[in-house]
Amino acid sequence: MKRILGLILAVVAVLALLVGSSAALARSASPRTGYLQVTKECSQYQGQAGGFCTITSSNVKAIPVGAKVIYKDAAVYPNLDTDIVLYAGPGNSAFGHVVLDLNTGYGTVTFDGGTGRFTHFHASAADVTPLGWPNWAWDGDYSFTPHGDE
Repeated sequence: MKRILGLILAVVAVLALLVGSSAALARSASPRTGYLQVTKECSQYQGQAGGFCTITSSNVKAIPVGAKVIYKDAAVYPNLDTDIVLYAGPGNSAFGHVVLDLNTGYGTVTFDGGTGRFTHFHASAADVTPLGWPNWAWDGDYSFTPHGDE
Protein backbone atom coordinates (compact mmCIF):
# COMPACT_ATOMS: atom_id res chain seq x y z
CA MET A 1 0.00 0.00 0.00
CA LYS A 2 2.89 2.38 0.82
CA ARG A 3 4.43 1.64 -2.61
CA ILE A 4 1.21 2.49 -4.40
CA LEU A 5 0.78 5.70 -2.39
CA GLY A 6 4.40 6.64 -3.10
CA LEU A 7 3.88 5.96 -6.82
CA ILE A 8 0.73 8.07 -6.88
CA LEU A 9 2.51 10.96 -5.13
CA ALA A 10 5.38 10.73 -7.63
CA VAL A 11 2.98 10.83 -10.58
CA VAL A 12 1.15 13.84 -9.06
CA ALA A 13 4.49 15.64 -8.58
CA VAL A 14 5.52 15.00 -12.19
CA LEU A 15 2.13 16.20 -13.46
CA ALA A 16 2.43 19.36 -11.34
CA LEU A 17 5.84 20.08 -12.89
CA LEU A 18 4.49 19.52 -16.40
CA VAL A 19 1.50 21.81 -15.81
CA GLY A 20 3.79 24.52 -14.36
CA SER A 21 6.17 24.23 -17.34
CA SER A 22 3.26 24.42 -19.78
CA ALA A 23 1.95 27.56 -18.09
CA ALA A 24 5.40 29.19 -18.24
CA LEU A 25 5.72 28.25 -21.91
CA ALA A 26 2.27 29.69 -22.65
CA ARG A 27 3.22 32.95 -20.93
CA SER A 28 6.49 33.19 -22.87
CA ALA A 29 4.64 32.67 -26.16
CA SER A 30 1.96 35.17 -25.23
CA PRO A 31 0.57 37.70 -27.71
CA ARG A 32 2.34 40.41 -25.69
CA THR A 33 5.17 40.16 -28.22
CA GLY A 34 5.08 39.60 -31.93
CA TYR A 35 5.16 40.95 -35.43
CA LEU A 36 3.59 44.39 -35.91
CA GLN A 37 1.42 45.01 -38.98
CA VAL A 38 -0.43 48.33 -39.11
CA THR A 39 -1.91 50.37 -41.94
CA LYS A 40 -2.99 53.99 -41.77
CA GLU A 41 -4.46 56.61 -44.03
CA CYS A 42 -3.22 60.17 -44.00
CA SER A 43 -5.75 62.19 -46.00
CA GLN A 44 -6.10 64.57 -42.99
CA TYR A 45 -2.33 65.06 -42.63
CA GLN A 46 -0.94 68.11 -44.45
CA GLY A 47 2.62 67.98 -43.06
CA GLN A 48 1.89 70.42 -40.22
CA ALA A 49 2.56 70.07 -36.49
CA GLY A 50 -0.52 68.60 -34.82
CA GLY A 51 -1.64 66.87 -38.02
CA PHE A 52 -2.76 63.28 -37.84
CA CYS A 53 -3.24 60.00 -39.69
CA THR A 54 -5.88 57.37 -38.84
CA ILE A 55 -5.21 53.65 -38.24
CA THR A 56 -7.17 51.54 -40.75
CA SER A 57 -5.95 48.06 -39.69
CA SER A 58 -3.81 46.53 -36.97
CA ASN A 59 -2.89 43.06 -35.79
CA VAL A 60 -2.30 44.39 -32.24
CA LYS A 61 -5.48 44.47 -30.15
CA ALA A 62 -4.30 47.57 -28.23
CA ILE A 63 -4.13 49.54 -31.51
CA PRO A 64 -7.74 49.76 -32.70
CA VAL A 65 -8.97 50.87 -36.09
CA GLY A 66 -9.69 54.59 -35.79
CA ALA A 67 -6.76 55.33 -33.47
CA LYS A 68 -4.90 58.52 -34.41
CA VAL A 69 -1.20 59.09 -35.07
CA ILE A 70 -0.50 62.72 -34.16
CA TYR A 71 2.69 64.45 -35.39
CA LYS A 72 4.48 66.87 -33.01
CA ASP A 73 6.52 68.77 -35.61
CA ALA A 74 5.94 69.81 -39.20
CA ALA A 75 7.62 67.96 -42.04
CA VAL A 76 10.66 69.80 -43.39
CA TYR A 77 11.33 68.67 -46.94
CA PRO A 78 12.90 66.26 -47.75
CA ASN A 79 12.29 64.60 -44.34
CA LEU A 80 9.71 63.97 -41.71
CA ASP A 81 11.63 63.53 -38.44
CA THR A 82 9.39 64.04 -35.43
CA ASP A 83 7.95 62.64 -32.24
CA ILE A 84 4.49 61.13 -32.55
CA VAL A 85 1.68 60.08 -30.26
CA LEU A 86 -0.49 57.07 -31.06
CA TYR A 87 -3.80 58.04 -29.43
CA ALA A 88 -6.07 55.04 -28.87
CA GLY A 89 -8.71 56.64 -26.65
CA PRO A 90 -8.80 58.40 -23.28
CA GLY A 91 -5.81 57.42 -21.15
CA ASN A 92 -4.28 55.19 -23.85
CA SER A 93 -1.41 56.78 -25.77
CA ALA A 94 1.90 55.41 -27.05
CA PHE A 95 4.91 57.70 -27.46
CA GLY A 96 7.10 57.31 -30.50
CA HIS A 97 9.26 58.80 -33.20
CA VAL A 98 9.11 58.64 -36.99
CA VAL A 99 11.80 59.28 -39.58
CA LEU A 100 10.58 59.30 -43.17
CA ASP A 101 12.27 60.18 -46.45
CA LEU A 102 9.64 62.25 -48.25
CA ASN A 103 11.24 61.54 -51.63
CA THR A 104 10.94 57.76 -51.35
CA GLY A 105 8.17 57.43 -48.78
CA TYR A 106 10.22 54.90 -46.80
CA GLY A 107 11.24 55.20 -43.17
CA THR A 108 11.08 53.89 -39.62
CA VAL A 109 8.87 54.34 -36.59
CA THR A 110 9.64 53.41 -32.99
CA PHE A 111 7.57 53.46 -29.81
CA ASP A 112 8.82 53.36 -26.24
CA GLY A 113 6.16 53.42 -23.56
CA GLY A 114 3.05 55.44 -23.07
CA THR A 115 -0.02 55.61 -20.86
CA GLY A 116 -2.78 53.14 -20.02
CA ARG A 117 -2.53 49.97 -22.08
CA PHE A 118 0.71 51.32 -23.64
CA THR A 119 2.66 51.75 -20.38
CA HIS A 120 5.09 48.95 -21.31
CA PHE A 121 4.67 49.11 -25.10
CA HIS A 122 7.75 48.97 -27.31
CA ALA A 123 7.77 48.71 -31.08
CA SER A 124 10.16 49.11 -33.94
CA ALA A 125 8.79 49.22 -37.46
CA ALA A 126 11.90 49.28 -39.62
CA ASP A 127 9.65 49.09 -42.66
CA VAL A 128 7.40 52.11 -43.07
CA THR A 129 6.23 51.91 -46.66
CA PRO A 130 3.84 53.81 -48.92
CA LEU A 131 0.81 51.89 -50.17
CA GLY A 132 -0.31 54.63 -52.55
CA TRP A 133 -1.44 58.01 -51.28
CA PRO A 134 -2.84 58.44 -48.66
CA ASN A 135 -2.13 54.94 -47.28
CA TRP A 136 0.96 53.66 -45.43
CA ALA A 137 2.09 50.44 -43.76
CA TRP A 138 4.17 49.76 -40.65
CA ASP A 139 5.87 46.37 -40.38
CA GLY A 140 8.16 45.37 -37.52
CA ASP A 141 8.19 43.95 -33.99
CA TYR A 142 6.37 44.88 -30.79
CA SER A 143 6.27 43.92 -27.13
CA PHE A 144 4.51 44.89 -23.92
CA THR A 145 7.46 44.10 -21.65
CA PRO A 146 8.26 46.13 -18.53
CA HIS A 147 11.70 47.79 -18.74
CA GLY A 148 13.12 45.70 -15.88
CA ASP A 149 12.29 42.42 -17.63
CA GLU A 150 13.66 43.11 -21.10
